[in-house]
Amino acid sequence: MASLSLTSSLNHRFRPLSAAKPRLPTPKSVPSVKSVVNNICNDSTNPINYPQRRDHIQPITKNPTFLLPSPKREPIITASASAASPPAPPQQPWQGAALQPLLASIATGVILWLVPAPSGVSRIAWQLLSIFLATIVGIITQPLPLGAVALMGLGACVLTKTLTFAAAFSAFGDPIPWLIALAFFFARGFIKTGLGNRIAYQFVSLFGSSSLGLGYSLVFSEALLAPAIPSVSARAGGIFLPLVKSLCVACGSNVGDGTENKLGSWLMLTCFQTSVISSSMFLTAMAANPLAANLTLNTINQTIGWMDWAKAAIVPGLVSLIVVPLLLYVIYPPQVKSSPDAPKLAREKLEMMGPMSKNEIIMAGTLLLTVGLWIFGGVLNVDAVTAAILGLSVLLITGVVTWKECLAEAVAWDTLTWFAALIAMAGYLNKYGLISWFSQTVVKFVGGLGLSWQLSFGILVLLYFYSHYFFASGAAHIGAMFTAFLSVASALGTPPYLGAIVLSFLSNIMGGITHYGIGSAPVFYGAGYVPLAKWWGYGFLISVVNLIIWLGVGGAWWKFIGLW
Repeated sequence: MASLSLTSSLNHRFRPLSAAKPRLPTPKSVPSVKSVVNNICNDSTNPINYPQRRDHIQPITKNPTFLLPSPKREPIITASASAASPPAPPQQPWQGAALQPLLASIATGVILWLVPAPSGVSRIAWQLLSIFLATIVGIITQPLPLGAVALMGLGACVLTKTLTFAAAFSAFGDPIPWLIALAFFFARGFIKTGLGNRIAYQFVSLFGSSSLGLGYSLVFSEALLAPAIPSVSARAGGIFLPLVKSLCVACGSNVGDGTENKLGSWLMLTCFQTSVISSSMFLTAMAANPLAANLTLNTINQTIGWMDWAKAAIVPGLVSLIVVPLLLYVIYPPQVKSSPDAPKLAREKLEMMGPMSKNEIIMAGTLLLTVGLWIFGGVLNVDAVTAAILGLSVLLITGVVTWKECLAEAVAWDTLTWFAALIAMAGYLNKYGLISWFSQTVVKFVGGLGLSWQLSFGILVLLYFYSHYFFASGAAHIGAMFTAFLSVASALGTPPYLGAIVLSFLSNIMGGITHYGIGSAPVFYGAGYVPLAKWWGYGFLISVVNLIIWLGVGGAWWKFIGLW
């Protein structure tokens, strides 16, 4: 009987997994693995997934139980089984920081901390600079998410008594970080309702019958959404990249079969290069734009409002949006000049979406209300943050966006954290006198060249712009260099406000020079339509064209509206 009992127990313990019915999640909780993969394959409009070709998806095995963990069972302790040692639990992957980038960040701070402060710089300013640059290195190399890196930087400031707790966390009461976080919540409703896809499909159905018309329809529909979606990654990469890929496939342009140049190569590069332009046109079009506005206020004590930004950027921005696609069409032309399938596909998608839903109508009305307050807020005495809170309140009250979804918007909270940290540290670097010391040092060097302020500012612009080859984040670049370069430009005779808006606009456009310089770059490059050498080559060429447009046409426009 004992042996029979043991045999029965062991048979029960080692019963093959396929004989057991897998416990699949209920429909109200988590979808099955197969449905998730099918949704990714079939839904090209999903704003948070990048669709892949079906032949690139690994097939699902016929026995789905191997995709699920085996059910836990209590061990059976018997005399005969005691000799067999239980299998070692699988080693869990490292969940902490990437050690090499973390060590690089810490080493930067420690080395600078130990270096004697230069003449004219206080010791506490030098210590804060060491922590600030260590944080910047961490933001560039990302051993942890940006918010975690910034929080560690603030912790180091408090631990070393470089800043008090109140000083280190003072920027969390600043309206600018909250503006960008609120805009992220607002964008969640925009994507969730499908209104962004509807607008894009409408443009494609009207103007997409030729390749050039298709490109312009995507370019201007993306620019139309730019004021309401502050993340170029979410806007260009989340909404438009899936749409672009589906249009390319519909026109017979695929990756890996030699048809990339039919349409996809030109369309991918065009949509990416224009996304950095649309990001520069509005204060709320890119996450780091409010940081530049805040640093401007701290450095020259002048405010760049939402309407001020848009008014200054609209003319050079529109010229760039018109010129860049046409230039790429000439120097990197698609083989397919007409795209009759694109409007057909767009109309099919619109038919599938049906008439505008109640939530889409509410979202559209809220968009008009919020952007209207951003534009006319100065007249109505309503600031940008208040307008964003009002818009989000409408979405919350109507249920278009829920507070649980806002809490789950990790990028918004992460941005709020690192934003506030950089603002606090940069502000106290200015208060401690480091920025004025740096600007005086550079002024002595550049001023010794005997150039006019226009030429001196041109040199500074080129240095600021092309140093972005060493940055993988526009926010990190702005945090590290914006205040110093604006201070130097002002000291050399550049009108301070002009210098601020030029550096602010170029902080977006410089993201187009590499495949890692801005949030949308990796996903567009990762689509595989454009080789790396051509991506960098055309990126440099377009950057030169953009600099000519923004400093030439833009300079004339800024003169006309009285900015200098």
